[in-house]
Amino acid sequence: MNEWNIQSRAHTCEACSQPFADKQVYHTLLFDEPAGLRRSDLCETCRQKQGTGEARSPAGFISHWQGLYEAPPPLVDPIQKDTAETLLRKLIEQNDPRYAPAGYILAVMLERKRVLKVKEQVVTDGKRVFIYEQPGTGDVFTIADPDLHLDQLEAVQRDVAALLEHGLNPPTPAAPTEAAVTAESQPASGI
Repeated sequence: MNEWNIQSRAHTCEACSQPFADKQVYHTLLFDEPAGLRRSDLCETCRQKQGTGEARSPAGFISHWQGLYEAPPPLVDPIQKDTAETLLRKLIEQNDPRYAPAGYILAVMLERKRVLKVKEQVVTDGKRVFIYEQPGTGDVFTIADPDLHLDQLEAVQRDVAALLEHGLNPPTPAAPTEAAVTAESQPASGI
């Protein structure tokens, strides 16, 4: 039984260690070694320095191909710090009690991302209030603890996800046009 060790394309030339640029031609040589097949990715210059290497001896390569390097897309943090912070600022500005749980969760998320720091925790009228500071700007945020219960967390998490995805004023679905309503109410003809 053959066991295949599939190796991914390298991001740098094996010979000169230079990173491949986006859309750069690279060459792959496949070698049959005692430990198994080994892939070697080379830039055009290093491949030319090696010569043609057409002989397919046990010490030589057994396969060769060339491709166009595609740089991997940059990693994106699923929780965009700027987006979450901007949304939190908007929620605080609106001061709408229905967004208090979402604001609290956003503040905790930003605290975990080290965007906000808890400076103080006070109790006012029997409610905990967190005083956060954004170290980069010096802005101070006061966030009341909405005293969430476990059975409420899932709904608040959905609200936060929707707010992060669509913002505070999500687009409303367009009302069906009169022509579409008329067409739907007409019986289909059997052609």
